[in-house]
Amino acid sequence: MASVHESLYFNPMMTNGVVHANVFGIKDCVTPYKMALLVLLSELGRAGAQLSLLERRRLNRLLLPLLQGPDMTLSRLHKAIEESCLNLANSVQIRIKLMAEGELKDMEQFFDDLSDSFTGTEPEVHKTSVVGLFLRHMILAYNKLSFSQVYKLYTALQQYYQNDEKKTEIDETDMELTNTEELEGKMEKEELDVPLREEEISCSGPLSQKQAEYFLSQQASLLKNDETKALTPAFLQKELNNLLKFNPDFAEASWLYILEQKRSDSCVLLEHSVKKAVHFGLPYLASLGIQSLVQQRAFAGKTANKLMDALKDSDLLHWKHSLSELIDISIAQKTAIWRLYGRSTMALQQAQMLLSMNSLEAVNVGVQQNNTESFAVVLCHLAELHAEQGCFAAASEILKHLKERFPPSSQHARLWMLFDQKIQFDRAMNDGKYHVADSFVAGITALNSIEGVYRKAIVLKAQNQMSEAHKLLQKLLIHCQNIKNTEMVISVLLSIAELYWRSSCHTIALPVLLQALALSREYCLQYLASETVLNLAFSQLILGIPEQALNILHTAIEPILAHGAVLDKGCAMFLVAKCQVASAASYSQPKKAEALESAILNLNEAKTYFAKVDCKEQLRDVLYFQARLFHTLGKIQERNKCAMLFRQVHQELPAHGVPLINAFK
Repeated sequence: MASVHESLYFNPMMTNGVVHANVFGIKDCVTPYKMALLVLLSELGRAGAQLSLLERRRLNRLLLPLLQGPDMTLSRLHKAIEESCLNLANSVQIRIKLMAEGELKDMEQFFDDLSDSFTGTEPEVHKTSVVGLFLRHMILAYNKLSFSQVYKLYTALQQYYQNDEKKTEIDETDMELTNTEELEGKMEKEELDVPLREEEISCSGPLSQKQAEYFLSQQASLLKNDETKALTPAFLQKELNNLLKFNPDFAEASWLYILEQKRSDSCVLLEHSVKKAVHFGLPYLASLGIQSLVQQRAFAGKTANKLMDALKDSDLLHWKHSLSELIDISIAQKTAIWRLYGRSTMALQQAQMLLSMNSLEAVNVGVQQNNTESFAVVLCHLAELHAEQGCFAAASEILKHLKERFPPSSQHARLWMLFDQKIQFDRAMNDGKYHVADSFVAGITALNSIEGVYRKAIVLKAQNQMSEAHKLLQKLLIHCQNIKNTEMVISVLLSIAELYWRSSCHTIALPVLLQALALSREYCLQYLASETVLNLAFSQLILGIPEQALNILHTAIEPILAHGAVLDKGCAMFLVAKCQVASAASYSQPKKAEALESAILNLNEAKTYFAKVDCKEQLRDVLYFQARLFHTLGKIQERNKCAMLFRQVHQELPAHGVPLINAFK
């Protein structure tokens, strides 16, 4: 039993029915689960030649994760052994039952017999093997326990077995009382229930230092390679707290950042983390901290030059320490930031840079490289950029490649699924097929609820269901303001303003647009600011001051033409032409004719843009407007040509009863 000199070497501790011992610096603990593993090893030695070669191989592969992993329930352990060898699983179950239902001396005798594994000329277990070291640790830890601690360990073993028996009885009762259909439904629900999956991979109960190291390395690997299989942030934080409770001096517990914090607090903590990481020479952590700070400050409205300077500093760390993975993440983040600020040309440049860099790397035979989130993000942005410019074939090719590289069941498939649905939705809206566009709303909502609600409101607005669209947009506006999704807030405000136009409430739209403009400028969202200015110009046109509308158009149209989508370019040029025609009403005849000729040229450009994205509704409006201008100028042949084209498009796309002058987009 307990050694006379035990106080010189260890300080035994009892926590929650689990005995701990620090034996000559070896941190380990005796638990009912580890006793079950000892029974497994004992039965494995007894079975000997009775096991087939296949069963022995399966058991050998099973042993290492069982020894290194966290404690598990007896039923889960039995199931794991059963998959490798049914007879051995039953033997282990019977042996544990006899020990738990027997007397204390049975457990003492079991530990005494374990030492026989190392005796003889050909021992069953080598002392320096993984199994041998585990057996020696457990024997040493057990021998250092006092009598009271041994008794507590015995009662813990009884409780361990009894809990499993109770669970088995409950499951059997449920099966007897449940019909086949209800049982199938219950099984499907359990398979889809996330908490059950997390319980299977969580560290229930105390962990030794080795188990803690294994648990951390396992979770770090999952977070890096396939985060959907890792614990959720809340569950992981719970397990880390449990880990530190039993291992308070475990330093690795890698510096992990508290995952749930208020935004203001997280910025301060991140800054402190970056400073400490730089001080202690940890470039990987320093770079991750910098990139997290950049992301937060981008949403907080910091200017692009400051963010890019910060990313430049992290890039220096990447190249200096050859952190290729972080280089990819940095470029993907730059792509997303330029998209956020509305600089599509710069976003395209960054995306192509990442693709070019990875294309130069060697590819191992049979191994598909670059299945990372950053690569998926860049390809998704590239597909959307091509679709915005009317290059739908190229966008389809990129999405096809994404589907092959990231199958629907893979981790990052949700990214391309969302972009694919959005692109198809936009194409259906451009083509005037609102019922088709509505069919994509459910898919978008499943992947991104905010985006789905916004797209539903757009469909309702296009179908002239103004009241329903307004209610939906108001609810979405409140929600996005609460979660501080500024980009969506501005988009919703612009849609609400358009609803007011269509309802002939032009003056009510102005304060809404001014609010959107103030937000877009505060958060440095230049493209949204330019789009808001275009909407303000349209409001001024409606209110009868086209000259003022033309003046402010010149400040906004350049970013639209340089970085905007083809549809936005067409709408901008169409608006310029409308303002020119409205301003020409007070001109003299020669000057008026010159203004109308200029408007026709702008309409030709707008027509080219609309044709490129197959936007038939806007194309019809341009043809109608051009025909009227040609009629005013007396150009009968050109007028008739436009009228004929208008008739063809109009037959394909009937009007929805909306006056042309009251529709900006």
